[in-house]
Amino acid sequence: MTTNPAHARLTVDPAFEVAPVNDRLFGSFVEHLGRCVYEGIYEPTHPTADENGFRRDVIDLVKELGVTTVRYPGGNFVSGYRWEDGVGPKENRPRRLDLAWHSTETNEFGLHEMAKWLEATGGNELMEAVNLGMRGTQEALDLLEYANIPGGTELSERRRANGSDEPFNIRMWCLGNEMDGDWQLGHLNAEDYAKKARMTALGMRQIDPDLELVVCGSSQHEMPSFGQWEETVLTHTFDLVDFISCHAYYWPKNGDVTSFLASGADMDSFIKDVAAAIDATKARLKSDHEVYISFDEWNVWYQDSEPSKNPEGIGNWPEHPHLLEDIYSAADAMVFGDLLITLLKNADRVHAASLAQLVNVIAPIMTVAGGDAWRQTTFYPFALTAKHAKGGTVLEPKLASDRHHTDKYGDVDTLNSVAVQEQDGSLAVFVANRSADQTGEFEISLPAGASYTTVEAQTLHDDDPNARNTADDQNHVVPADNPTAELDVASGTVKVTVPPISWTIIHCK
Repeated sequence: MTTNPAHARLTVDPAFEVAPVNDRLFGSFVEHLGRCVYEGIYEPTHPTADENGFRRDVIDLVKELGVTTVRYPGGNFVSGYRWEDGVGPKENRPRRLDLAWHSTETNEFGLHEMAKWLEATGGNELMEAVNLGMRGTQEALDLLEYANIPGGTELSERRRANGSDEPFNIRMWCLGNEMDGDWQLGHLNAEDYAKKARMTALGMRQIDPDLELVVCGSSQHEMPSFGQWEETVLTHTFDLVDFISCHAYYWPKNGDVTSFLASGADMDSFIKDVAAAIDATKARLKSDHEVYISFDEWNVWYQDSEPSKNPEGIGNWPEHPHLLEDIYSAADAMVFGDLLITLLKNADRVHAASLAQLVNVIAPIMTVAGGDAWRQTTFYPFALTAKHAKGGTVLEPKLASDRHHTDKYGDVDTLNSVAVQEQDGSLAVFVANRSADQTGEFEISLPAGASYTTVEAQTLHDDDPNARNTADDQNHVVPADNPTAELDVASGTVKVTVPPISWTIIHCK
């Protein structure tokens, strides 16, 4: 640890707001990938399973996490998925090859099961993705009719016969997934995808004009087509869609930990670049329509690690194999928390986000088949941010921080922070210390006349940044009270010392 601490000061003024916090910022993602569904949210033989086969211990953790929306069923999986396979009597559902993850899909869990599971978690919103990879407009319209029309047609009556008398009333729909990527089944260039998405959006709006539609943006900031893709797709679809998506995953590429710890700087730049493309297209088209960002895949993901390697071989198609089961460290949790701070800072442009994924697959919740469900290190920043930011208002982040250099992102703020005015009038401030070796001296300048009388702080940190929670040691890294938090009512300041590679929430009441 270096001798000199890093300093930062956040000036809080409720007169300057960014935007209300949209509940959809705290969405997540359930894909038919690895053990996310099977042995994750659905395990009929588990001791806690309910009458639908849902793990009650997982449902309890999902509620604690504070998830709002769930994007489903993919992801890369959706580009080869036939939605009809997942409805009707389970004994009649076909087994299929899942080419995205080289697995066998049993289709035991489908749309009806997801709707019931969401109800069991407290009525969270379903964000449905349609297959614009190997399928197209007609299949998307069929799914919409099946899901949302009350009755009186072949497809809506089929839904009723399958046990759901009332329509699912799904409001938010993704028009495909990562269609800019050559790894995607049915991958298209920007022009061809834009035409396909436009035709699908037109048809879906003829059935229900009030749907909220998400068109595919770039699947990462570094895509060669980034920028040009957004311009082309938005030009064709601008007045027909409500969101354009962003996807981003971060890990210490080539061992560059310093840049990895500052991944939020890239996410912030990505959001601003997409927002600029939205604004430029809106001006060029002379449109009065608003399009927002759905950051519907984001996380830390070690893509070059062993757990991320697909099964191989024409005779090797396992059911729900262990895939993408990263076990997250204290350092990963800091980066994760910093990404949440970045999403909040851009709440005026990002109106939806989906943590990818929810259970077992690069997830905050892990399970053992037939055994425990437990919290990863990343569980805590999400749960605490959701608890304190939902229903609040993001205040303009007037932050002055010492800076340090990264090879990938240049000079970045060492301490990143955002403040949220909560519904009850209290103030939540989230702080990430991106430095690997500097303690942070963080100060909040409160507004004149502020009536706060107490301050509490919790910090997620471990002296070993590689420390992890595991099935055998589930509480190794957890938030702890930070005793350095001090409120000086006379001067209207709060001071907190934060260790290197840490994430902290400060709550003023």
